[in-house]
Amino acid sequence: MGKMLKITKVKSEIGRPEKQKKVLKGMGLTKLNKTVTLVDTPQVRGMINKVIHLVSVEESKE
Repeated sequence: MGKMLKITKVKSEIGRPEKQKKVLKGMGLTKLNKTVTLVDTPQVRGMINKVIHLVSVEESKE
């Protein structure tokens, strides 16, 4: 399946632009400190780059 990324929401999206809120929701990050595991693809990397100031990312092999 390839490399996986563990993405954790560490800051709130309150006061952020609507596009950033939609990116977080699209990744499944709805609550603070929630962690999701997604496949490392260019699309996911692009989403992470849009909200890198709100999330923490670590690589994992699964």
